[in-house]
Amino acid sequence: MEAVLETDQLGKRYGRQWALRHCSLRLPGGRIGALVGPNGAGKSTLLHLAVGLLRPDAGAVRLFGQSPYDNPSALADIGFVAQDTPLYRDFTAAELITTGGRLNRRWDATLARTRLADLGIPPNKPVGKLSGGQRAQVALALAMAKRPRLLLLDEPVASLDPLARREFLQTLMGSVADAGTTVLLSSHLLADVERVCDYLVVLHSAEVRLSGPVEDLVAGHRRLIGPRHDGGSIPGVADVVRASHTDRQSTLLVRTDGPVADPRWSVHDVALEDVILAYLADGDDAPASHEDWGVPA
Repeated sequence: MEAVLETDQLGKRYGRQWALRHCSLRLPGGRIGALVGPNGAGKSTLLHLAVGLLRPDAGAVRLFGQSPYDNPSALADIGFVAQDTPLYRDFTAAELITTGGRLNRRWDATLARTRLADLGIPPNKPVGKLSGGQRAQVALALAMAKRPRLLLLDEPVASLDPLARREFLQTLMGSVADAGTTVLLSSHLLADVERVCDYLVVLHSAEVRLSGPVEDLVAGHRRLIGPRHDGGSIPGVADVVRASHTDRQSTLLVRTDGPVADPRWSVHDVALEDVILAYLADGDDAPASHEDWGVPA
């Protein structure tokens, strides 16, 4: 399947600090992807690079096989909702829809008006006076009115209450189903990820730690409980992602490359949340060095 978004060793640096590094991923078309990671992992940087708001210091990013930079034809196929859903707060929703029609060559004002009417959002009230959930829905409606092939959402529901978050995600899923849009949704709310996403990218410490279809990733990991592990190989285990130990017993979350038939180990299925948390906990940042501070050791 065609890669809608693809990066190759993508990197962005602020001063001497890498916000994103060695980022290689491939998001196939037709997916609802989750971009997961702690604060500072590089999620917003990746999305801003993808839409051309930032330029990389290393590597490359491609949308539909093209660079997004100085490329209006590629950017016309992208909808983007940034953190905090920035909108012209003195404009009404109706005015924003009209303005969008003047700025975008492919614009479905009827779609935006219908979706906001279905949600009961007043058309003539300044968006700055709407609730956070309503503003998020306006931003989503505007992004979908572009009829994008790719929709990028940067923590769009982080500040919403549970009911508003559920309504937003339901609207998102309905929009995607109707239009066949590919989505990459940045979030740290794992319950939301499990509810709506079928593709996963885990970022940690500015690097991609895991990516792939959710179903395949869950199927490819197991929890093993058995005798204390000395670090040796276990048949059927490609990699130990996370380990905890007592004096006599080890519990391992592992990536498998075949059946684990060793009778000393009991094998258990894992949930998506287990997999995500294991990779987020793996490889914590090293302590700051003298070099980081710019002083001699």
